[in-house]
Amino acid sequence: MISRRTLLRSAALTGAALVGARIPFARASLSYPTHPVRWVVPYAAGGATDVLSRLLCQRLSERLEQPFVVENKPGAGSNIGTQAVIASPPDGYTLLLTSTANAINASFDPQLPFDFAKGIAPVAGVARIPLVLVVNNDLPVQNLKEFIAYARANPNRLSIASSGIGTSLHLSGELFKAMAGVQFTHVPYRGSAPGLTDVMSGQIQGMFDNVTSSFELVRAGKLRALGVTTRERSAILPDVPPIADVLAGYETSSFYGVGAPHDTSRDIVDLLNREINAALADATIDRRVAELGAVALHGDAAAFGTMLAGETERWRKVVELSGQRKE
Repeated sequence: MISRRTLLRSAALTGAALVGARIPFARASLSYPTHPVRWVVPYAAGGATDVLSRLLCQRLSERLEQPFVVENKPGAGSNIGTQAVIASPPDGYTLLLTSTANAINASFDPQLPFDFAKGIAPVAGVARIPLVLVVNNDLPVQNLKEFIAYARANPNRLSIASSGIGTSLHLSGELFKAMAGVQFTHVPYRGSAPGLTDVMSGQIQGMFDNVTSSFELVRAGKLRALGVTTRERSAILPDVPPIADVLAGYETSSFYGVGAPHDTSRDIVDLLNREINAALADATIDRRVAELGAVALHGDAAAFGTMLAGETERWRKVVELSGQRKE
């Protein structure tokens, strides 16, 4: 029979061996990153996506002592960049700036060549941005109720711009149409800037746009803001009421976050999550996020995954209600 002393000694040696076996794994995870990390932005350079990405990448480079390099990879409504990341090795060296487009495309594009939910591991949220309905100053409406009344009295005489078919800007307008019982003509543009220009000139009567790119025009009196798409008012446009005050239950927004290829090590995901949250908590970055009209998103990877699933379901319902799908 084995003595109690021998059994205890054996157990102690086994425990030590197991602890020793874990040490190389822990060191391996702590050594990440050992070379530059690609941060894929699936949009052209410029705008809020670039500003947020470069701010975070600069801070991550400083804290983790390896370059985090922004790589713009636009095309196909963010699908080209997204697919490139999904196809990358799950080693933490290729990251994706995820966005509302990923949540929308899951149901809007029936020919999508990948499954975003299965292909991307959620890492961390970055920011949420309200949208705002802006109109030309000569349009004879001063508030949302008057706009709805005018649209009902003039069906299909209003033209509403967006940054492209299938974007959150486009579908926010389609949801508005369905809930308000109005009809207007959707005019897609290649980005927000040309659409806003035509709204100011009067060629187009209105537009749903991210507050990031339109709030300065509203403050300068070049556009009239009628309502924001979030339940709460935007800190950057505090005098503009939520559309939900008139259309109960109406709510949309744009969001950004970070994802990695599926099967990326949990240690790496958790490390990146902690560092991104730390960067967002930095006073300089927090102030810049607020200046963009955005609200920083904090939380662990699981919380961001839950948010992504919720946003995908929300936009699925909007796509179904609007009847809009990619041909």
